[in-house]
Amino acid sequence: VASHDYGDALSKCILFFEGQRSGKLPSTQRMTWRKDSALSDGSDVGVDLVGGYYDAGDNIKFSFPMAFSTTMQAWSILEFGHLMGSEHENALESLKWSTDYFLKATSVPGKVVAAVGNPKGDHNCWERPEDMDIPRTSYLVNTTKPGSEVSAEIAAALAASSMVFKSVDSQYSNLLLQRAFQVFQFADQYQGSYNYSVGEGVCPFYCDYDGYMDELIWGAAWLFKATNEQKYWNYVVENIHFLENSVETESNKAVYVGGCFADFGWDGKNAGINVLISRWVMNTSKSDPFVSYADKFFCTVLPESPTRWVTYSPGGLMFKYGAKSIVNSQHVTATSFLLLVYSQYLTMFNRNFQCGDVAVSPSRLVQLAKVQVDYVLGSNSMGMSFMVGYGQKFPQRIHHRGSTLPSIDKYPKRLKCHDGDEFFETKDPNLNVLTGAIVGGPDINDKFEDDRSNWKQSEPTTYINAPFVGVLAYFKVYPNS
Repeated sequence: VASHDYGDALSKCILFFEGQRSGKLPSTQRMTWRKDSALSDGSDVGVDLVGGYYDAGDNIKFSFPMAFSTTMQAWSILEFGHLMGSEHENALESLKWSTDYFLKATSVPGKVVAAVGNPKGDHNCWERPEDMDIPRTSYLVNTTKPGSEVSAEIAAALAASSMVFKSVDSQYSNLLLQRAFQVFQFADQYQGSYNYSVGEGVCPFYCDYDGYMDELIWGAAWLFKATNEQKYWNYVVENIHFLENSVETESNKAVYVGGCFADFGWDGKNAGINVLISRWVMNTSKSDPFVSYADKFFCTVLPESPTRWVTYSPGGLMFKYGAKSIVNSQHVTATSFLLLVYSQYLTMFNRNFQCGDVAVSPSRLVQLAKVQVDYVLGSNSMGMSFMVGYGQKFPQRIHHRGSTLPSIDKYPKRLKCHDGDEFFETKDPNLNVLTGAIVGGPDINDKFEDDRSNWKQSEPTTYINAPFVGVLAYFKVYPNS
């Protein structure tokens, strides 16, 4: 593939979120095969929880990954919104679909909604979101059953989004910021993991594997960015040492090792924290440990670095945790985003860094991000784009209920729990195109099985797409970087 239409890819990347919408769809809905769904969410706890996003190919609303996706959409707009052109408005609408939901999910003081929908019941049924008959259980954390990671990530999402909306709707921006204060205070005051508090409502699907201190620091960092209030900076500085040591912790569902400086995704925030903060402290006396850890992170990623940790497929795709990585695209898009953001910061301060005896320039980080983006969009040995609807050849059998099953327009009769099994099992392409969805992607040998039963390779998620919004906006304007 000689070159890519990054503008087209950006439009589709944002459009994907409309296919993930839960709740009452607006008249502006462009992905018209999707209809209203889950209109009584929250009725079991007496709170309106209609709205938000389904995180992946299922019909559950998991707040932890949804909030991370929201933070990344907001960060994408903050860094690269000025490059989005006509898509800026769609990006704002996509972000507001999340923030409106999180205002509902945090509307009762001392309580935060961690998930809606029984995941085991949901995963047993191949059902359209419009037809769901599984229990729409609301799973909440509170002062006696805390969930610091999910609450602090929501606080980060609200704080980041408040900055996005500041020049668009100051009243709404202020509402988001005030709520971010409250939710962060709740997360910090009542510390504990939602693994214990919510249990099967989130585990094993989105258990927190590296503790909640990274989310608390991440939340404080975003609140500092939004307010410049010294107390949030002090919080970061006083607690950052928690991220420097890996601690093995046992939850009721998993034994896990505490976060690593090279983690960044819906679970681990460490690399993101260091990159975010580096902008404020680069070339100052406060630069340590943030800048040194950010440098160290990128040295684990660069192919030529003597301290590289990641592996690369023969075609050049990054594999963050080796060949067995689950849903690898999430690491590719999140790391590509950090590569671009850090390159901007380095350029701003006229700075390079070293990986052993290898000198690294800002343009080198951009170059590596572009290799990853181009691979995802089709510059690979398969000639296949891993974004649905982009390019001539893309996955046809993605692991996604709504995409697989006939739209209500075509098949108005209700489909019960196992009525959709035949559509799951067929070798035919999906009936509805989930435009813009980026799937898990190929294996480390550049092999891809276009099979909806292989969810690791064929399932899309909101947290794969969210960081890519900013990345594609950058390359839309600077395609030859």
